[in-house]
Amino acid sequence: MVFRSLGLKRPKVAPELAERTPPGQYLTERWPVLHYGSIPSFNPATWDFRVFGLVDRPLRFTWDEFIALPRTTVHADMHCVTRWSKLDNDWEGVSARHIMELAGVQPDAKFVLFHSDGGYTANIPMEAFDDEDVLFAVKHNGEELTPEHGYPLRSVIPKRYAWKSAKWIRGVEFMREDRLGFWEKYGYNNNADPWQEERFAE
Repeated sequence: MVFRSLGLKRPKVAPELAERTPPGQYLTERWPVLHYGSIPSFNPATWDFRVFGLVDRPLRFTWDEFIALPRTTVHADMHCVTRWSKLDNDWEGVSARHIMELAGVQPDAKFVLFHSDGGYTANIPMEAFDDEDVLFAVKHNGEELTPEHGYPLRSVIPKRYAWKSAKWIRGVEFMREDRLGFWEKYGYNNNADPWQEERFAE
């Protein structure tokens, strides 16, 4: 069972929270750690973040340059494909729309691919990326991200299952055609909408 493997209890869902809990999900106040591979090291002197593909202005930020960008905050729930949901997360970081504006994303860009340390990738359609609650987060609930949760930078896509919110992100690529990410290649659903229970490919 998922709850035994993650050490979670089956909490009772208050009526006012039930409408915020997608089908098949259970609430937890913990933040379970789930990822593939080892946690990468972070060196601010060599770290960079690239924006490339179908853009007018390819970008490359050093760590100092990235953390100097304007910040935004997002209050959002988080839903994992392993069936836990953590409500009321406060994220702080750089909005996806600001990155798009800086880079000048071209009209024929229809898909986005996140590139992370360790070769991990995650893909989403442009309409999911171009949303007011999507950002590149450096903080969670007022604190810097911890290494196991993606420090120094992770994407946050609240309307998709959490595997789309790539940890240890180093770049974002804008594409004309879709390209499957790491977990999608292993049979996870390409769209990953929690409210439709899009967990696995048909």
